[in-house]
Amino acid sequence: MDSAAAAISCTGVTKTYGSGQSRVTALRGVDLEVRAGELLMLVGPSGCGKTTLISVAAGILDHDEGECLVFGQDLKAMPQSRRTALRGRTIGFVFQAFNLLPTLTAAENVAIPLLINGMGRREAVDRGRAMLDRVSIGDRWRDIPSRLSGGQQQRVAIARALVHDPKLVVCDEPTSSLDHETGHRVMDLMREVAVGPDRTLVVVTHDARIFEFADRIARMDDGRIVEIREGTRIEQD
Repeated sequence: MDSAAAAISCTGVTKTYGSGQSRVTALRGVDLEVRAGELLMLVGPSGCGKTTLISVAAGILDHDEGECLVFGQDLKAMPQSRRTALRGRTIGFVFQAFNLLPTLTAAENVAIPLLINGMGRREAVDRGRAMLDRVSIGDRWRDIPSRLSGGQQQRVAIARALVHDPKLVVCDEPTSSLDHETGHRVMDLMREVAVGPDRTLVVVTHDARIFEFADRIARMDDGRIVEIREGTRIEQD
């Protein structure tokens, strides 16, 4: 695939933390291309580098060596202000812990990416309410996170990740704390709302129950991509 046409193109990417005896190598020359328009799941044992890799790809962390392009652009080479602006327009995040602001309503939480991108508050909150409708929680738009269930908070987090119409959506363990039925509903929603020809979804997961939703599954181990398979033909751990 032409790396300029790929959503993510990583070549020889390395990343270490710490120094001396505390030095930990998280990525050991990762090669990975994520196709535009696909849902790719990144799987593997805890500590194998999955979260580090998506953090590098999303421009949250800088890698040490190699190259990682996002829609043909090298985020590491950009000034921090330009990188932040591009990330704010192009990338949506669903964090494992949701990271909702406790004093804001659901609609206000969803509106945050729009506000960061300069939209007026009233319009941003209105769009936040509309996105909450799309994830079937529009009737709770006035509620703060503590008044919502875990599943409802997750839907708010998904709505926030999608409200600014990003080209790349990155999810870290989106179903880890959910039961089977709720996890499948969340993935149905992600496929419906987040996957299309102009949007790419990368999901880090240990949850073999949702492998069926993937277009491709990339397995990591010890800081490397060791296998990529189409669909659900990967064996469960």
